[in-house]
Amino acid sequence: MLKTIDELTQAAREIRKNLLELCSKQVIHIGGDLSVADVMTVLWQYQMKYDPKNTGDEKRDRFVLSKGHASAVTSFNQAAIGCFTKDDVINEYATDEGRFSMHSCNLVNPYVEVSTGSLGHGFPVACGMAAALRQKGNFESRVYVVMGDGEQSEGSVWEAALGAVRYKLGNLVAIVDFNGLEADGKISEVTALGDIAEKYRAFGFNVREFDGNDIAQIKENFDSLPPADSEVPTVFICRTTKGKGVEFMENQPRWHAGKITQEQLAECIRALDGKE
Repeated sequence: MLKTIDELTQAAREIRKNLLELCSKQVIHIGGDLSVADVMTVLWQYQMKYDPKNTGDEKRDRFVLSKGHASAVTSFNQAAIGCFTKDDVINEYATDEGRFSMHSCNLVNPYVEVSTGSLGHGFPVACGMAAALRQKGNFESRVYVVMGDGEQSEGSVWEAALGAVRYKLGNLVAIVDFNGLEADGKISEVTALGDIAEKYRAFGFNVREFDGNDIAQIKENFDSLPPADSEVPTVFICRTTKGKGVEFMENQPRWHAGKITQEQLAECIRALDGKE
């Protein structure tokens, strides 16, 4: 696993390059993949206890992608730790026999804990998994769940949040990719969610708000998590930029999903490498 901020920064850059290469071949949810790329890199390549060679280990950490359409950034991070290869993801994506598509599916990919896609479903499942670990006497493992900001308008999210506090699921870490945009436009104009952090505080969560595109801040917040056997669930409100790292995509709702040309790919790679 990677250790330093510099290593993780470089790893996140490689994840973005992989995403863009795939996006030049297939339509993917590129905007949200790029916004959450830094958090996912630190989570998978630094934070989580997860051995690709022993996926049934009861002491492992669990991951649920409630924001199911961020499947590509998840798969590339799983590739980075040895679950499969980057080329596997690119070559199999959206093929009839492939393990990878626009939403994560555990029927074809054994490294996916839960199939997701319909927003608002993954978080309740993650809460159930965290509760089950406690029931089994496992106070070492955590359950990490990534949600979108638009997803916060689903009532099932808040029902699950109530349960997480009620059952003292301190082994639960919810991560909200708050880039301010959903498929239909700005969050503030579509659902007017207000202050998400204050809502979670009112429900009883340990709330952390920080820049979700800053590797140092992400690492610091993972490093300072309460122990897994604590009794208060944690939520990270990660302020991110949709399309982060690609200038013409940043803060543009139209890049919720899309495909780029080979010329755009070359331009993006040069920019990421600091050659423009």
